[in-house]
Amino acid sequence: MSAASVHHTPVSQLERVEAPGSMLTKAAAKSLAVLRIGTGFVFLWAFLDKTFGLGYSTPSAKAWINGGSPTKGFLSSVDVGPLQSAFHAMAGTWWANWLFMLGMLGVGVALLAGVGMRIAAASGALIMAMMWLAEWPVGATGSTNPFADYHLIYALVLVVLAAAYAGHTWGLGRLWAKLPFVQRNRWLI
Repeated sequence: MSAASVHHTPVSQLERVEAPGSMLTKAAAKSLAVLRIGTGFVFLWAFLDKTFGLGYSTPSAKAWINGGSPTKGFLSSVDVGPLQSAFHAMAGTWWANWLFMLGMLGVGVALLAGVGMRIAAASGALIMAMMWLAEWPVGATGSTNPFADYHLIYALVLVVLAAAYAGHTWGLGRLWAKLPFVQRNRWLI
C-alpha cells in the first residue's frame, strides 16, 4: 500500500470542539468541563458549609445562619506577615462576611452553570489571592511549599477555565454567550 492511497481524516474533523477563541479536542473540552464542575462544587460547598454548618469545616453552632462569622476564624488566626493587622481588622465584619459569602456562592454557581466565566475567574482568583496573602509568608504557616499552595492553584485553574471557554461543554456557556446583553458586554462571557 502506498502512502498516497492511505486516507487519513484530519484530527480537526474528528475530535475538535470549537469555542470562541479556542480549539480543543473533545477529550480536552470534557476534561475542562469536569474540572469546572469540580471547582464549582468546591466553592459552592464552602458557601453551603459556612452558611448552614454542615459539620465538615463549620460546626452547626458556628454556622452563618446561627450567628457565626464566615471570616472571623480564618482572618483572626493570621499569625504572621505584613498584612496581619489588616486581616485582623477585617475578621468578622459584616461587609467581609457578605463579600466573602456572596463571592463563594457566585463563583460556585457560575462555574457549575458554565456562565459568567470571566467574572467568576476574576472574583474567584481575587478571593484565592486574598486567602493566600492571609497565610503569607506561606512557609511560616505550616505549608509544605513556600509559594504554590492550593489557593494559587485554584486561582490559576479559574483563569484557565475562563480562557478555554470551559462553560461551553456540559454547561450553559454557549447559550449565555448568545444573549444580546452578553453580546454587547463581552466581559460577561
